[in-house]
Amino acid sequence: MFSIRRFRMPALPTAAGLSPERRRGALLATDLQDIPFWRRATPALLAIVLVGMADLLSGKDRYLAPLMTVVPAIAALTLRPVELLLVCSLGFLAVFGLSHYDEVDNVNDERFLYGALVSYVLLTLFSAWVAKIRMRRAAAFAAVSSVAEAAQRALLRLPGPEVGPLHLAVRYVSAADASRIGGDLYSVLETPHGTRVAVGDVRGKGLGAVQTAAVVLGAFREAAYDEAGLRGVAARIEASVERHAPDGEFTTALFAEFRAPGVMELLQYGHVAPIRVGPDGGVHVLDAPDPWVPLGLGRLATGEPTAWNQPFGHEDVLVLCTDGVIEARHRKNGEFYPLAERVGPLVRGAARSSAELEAAVGRVYADLLEHTGGELRDDALLLLITRTDRA
Repeated sequence: MFSIRRFRMPALPTAAGLSPERRRGALLATDLQDIPFWRRATPALLAIVLVGMADLLSGKDRYLAPLMTVVPAIAALTLRPVELLLVCSLGFLAVFGLSHYDEVDNVNDERFLYGALVSYVLLTLFSAWVAKIRMRRAAAFAAVSSVAEAAQRALLRLPGPEVGPLHLAVRYVSAADASRIGGDLYSVLETPHGTRVAVGDVRGKGLGAVQTAAVVLGAFREAAYDEAGLRGVAARIEASVERHAPDGEFTTALFAEFRAPGVMELLQYGHVAPIRVGPDGGVHVLDAPDPWVPLGLGRLATGEPTAWNQPFGHEDVLVLCTDGVIEARHRKNGEFYPLAERVGPLVRGAARSSAELEAAVGRVYADLLEHTGGELRDDALLLLITRTDRA
């Protein structure tokens, strides 16, 4: 009798399934409510001060108090409705004070005062309504963003910092900020055939890329346990991509297997070449002797992909990434990020402990953001690996 294993897709997470802390954090960050009140109120308060100074410095023959109507409009961008009414009440008092200073509160000129006050009050009420609508939209956006983030985590099934003989440190950033879902993927599994790693980059972004990533990861999680060699694993994934991925979609991928201490096996499908950093910070770019086409394009190639072995000791650091890292452009001159030139000093000595490895991936990511000016325009994945077993 043959045993049949069923693979069940995880249920789609909902906002109700997220912790209250995560939902609240998403909302606060979306609507700037994680910033203290006094900082969010600073623009409106500064507007009150500037209008008041302009009126006082221009003398009594200039009546600039009506300019105070900019205060509710500015406050509506950052404050809650109650906070807005509180700040705008200060502006209301300022209008009264300036009107008295400019002597427009007498019988002959009081129509200017009434006009300024009525305009200010109406705009304040309207701005409070706008602030309420803004917060509702922010809450809806935060809910969608939180669910998307949970869906991404369910798809990736993030491994822990230690899998088999490997220590891991990861930075994953999606260019689709609104959804926090991207096409970069990775998985690390301890199998009967050794510890196996898959890193991939789906062409494109959005839901189509997520669908292809789900196909690749699902096939890898099944094949990694069943197939004795990496070529068999990759062949199973290739077949799944051709059957289930949207037409025209392809995925660059890199597979690694860690079985015997001191050595690793690599298999490349059009992906960014891995980098091995030695204990002295020396950088070795591990180019494939026979590069292969990305997953999904195998039918266009002749022959078969070839795996190759590389030394990998317990003091080495393996740096895996996607093209969102090496193709990140400089904030001024547009040059690509020179990962191979800069990664050595950044990760030297990171194999000593998990804490050192986590600090190292943080340094590389910070250097990447410094290169780009703080913004990435493509999905980016950085995965650092060391091994704990000794030859």
